[in-house]
Amino acid sequence: MESLKILLAVVFGLGTASAATLGVVTTEGGQVRGKNLPLALYRSVDVFKGIPFAAKPGLFEKPRAHPGWDGILKATQFAKRCLQLSITQTSTFGSEDCLYLNIWVPQGRQVSSDLPVMIWFYGGGFMVGGSMGANFLNNYLYSGQEIADRGNVIVVTVGYRVGVLGFLSSGDSGIPGNYGLWDQHASIAWVHRNIRSFGGDPENITIFGESAGGASVNYQILSPHNKGLVRRAISQSGAALCPWAHNKQPLKIAQKVALKAGCPTDGRMVECLKSTDAATLTMAAPSIKQGSPDYPGVTFLQLTPVVDGDFIPEEPSQLFHNAANIDYLAGVNDMDGHLFTSKDIPSLGKKNAPTPVEHLKRLLAAYTKDKGAAGWEAAFAVYSSEWESTPSQTTIKRTAVDIGTDYIFLVPIETAIYLHAANARSARTFSYMMSEPSLLAGPGKPYHDWVGADHADDLQYVFGKPFSTPSAYGDRHRDLSAYMMAYWTNFARTGDPNNGKLKVPATWPSYSSHTQAFLNIHGKMDQSSVGKEMRQRFVHFWTVTLPSLPSQGSLEAR
Repeated sequence: MESLKILLAVVFGLGTASAATLGVVTTEGGQVRGKNLPLALYRSVDVFKGIPFAAKPGLFEKPRAHPGWDGILKATQFAKRCLQLSITQTSTFGSEDCLYLNIWVPQGRQVSSDLPVMIWFYGGGFMVGGSMGANFLNNYLYSGQEIADRGNVIVVTVGYRVGVLGFLSSGDSGIPGNYGLWDQHASIAWVHRNIRSFGGDPENITIFGESAGGASVNYQILSPHNKGLVRRAISQSGAALCPWAHNKQPLKIAQKVALKAGCPTDGRMVECLKSTDAATLTMAAPSIKQGSPDYPGVTFLQLTPVVDGDFIPEEPSQLFHNAANIDYLAGVNDMDGHLFTSKDIPSLGKKNAPTPVEHLKRLLAAYTKDKGAAGWEAAFAVYSSEWESTPSQTTIKRTAVDIGTDYIFLVPIETAIYLHAANARSARTFSYMMSEPSLLAGPGKPYHDWVGADHADDLQYVFGKPFSTPSAYGDRHRDLSAYMMAYWTNFARTGDPNNGKLKVPATWPSYSSHTQAFLNIHGKMDQSSVGKEMRQRFVHFWTVTLPSLPSQGSLEAR
């Protein structure tokens, strides 16, 4: 037995040592050397960290080309995150010099070539976030290693400006805004120009992201500036049409920032803001406050993309023709709203505290406030129509989560999917809902046992955490992670999540306005996981019934 172990160790040692590696790679800025990580017999991954894709950006300026470097850049350390507020909103961390990217390249016996490329944009409400190193304690959530190795694709993660530096806009040419979107675009363009040197196919680039990253992906394919650069796109729990993803009052928000930064709000405002240091500006962001039924927390996300007449030339809903030839896969978690709505209605998340029906009515009034009493009354009638005569606390609490999920995520994302399909020419459209129960749900755990997939629950599965940190997960979670990596990388390879290198548990039909097909993704999938017309009654209410009601200004109704 001992001799067999030694023999296997020798064989694996020879195999991993024999796996190909890129070594030094030449990019437009100069040469880079990463690190090769052996994985198994004739399998390894080349990892490059902290490659600059643009120069240190000027304040409220678009990104500029990097001047390059002499010698060989040692690409083995993550760069700093973009300057942002701390979680307590009492300090800042990160750097203004933050336009860097990381690359994972899978290798076999021969050096890889012509691989599909997947570029990741992180979430964080356009206010915070990063893909440079640990996201929580020592846990690096956005490592591309598992996806790259299992799906045989190149994975790229990038930095982009957030908060005031990334998304402040004066609503005119003074400070047009969308700097974070321009950063993302610059990273896509850099990858398109340079990825062939890493073994990637520049004509097969998929961008993907979650939450604000998912909305960013949507904006990138709607912008005319990415024509010819992006082949496919994946939006997880975010789209340009989400109510938190589009700032319609940029000047008002800019004036709030100016006051906090000690600047005037008149004609001198722009000049003063441009001469203020970056840390002071970052601290001047509107505070993210604890929400309430009357003022939901999602309304505090105010530094977001704007219609600037350039990157976003007009209302996002009018720009889907720009994505007519870009394959699009998008969807939601079935309880995406849980994280947010349980903050707006604190009793919702407490197992022993009742949630009054009145709180649901107040939340609906906040979401429909420009329609007055008619708005929330019509909404409540739809959401309570299937309640038992005396609704249980489970019914009330689950309905509250449904309301938050529908308004914040599901309805606007389904609308984006519908518009993509309606405008598609060569492109295909795919819709999903992830319904895997939360790992935090159940007896002895903080969440009610009925809580499904909460916001951001999909990330661990897409990035293969059940394989990289197996002790925290069961076989069901590894199955789910394998399914999601298969669908995602097959889609990146071929434009069809069913066809590629990896087998899938159910055939995922494409979405059309006629079928409105979607896939229900969870750990025990089979062909019964295919559905149609996701929450159609509620989508119809928010997109047809509610808009048809006369507006009442900002009447506060109960």
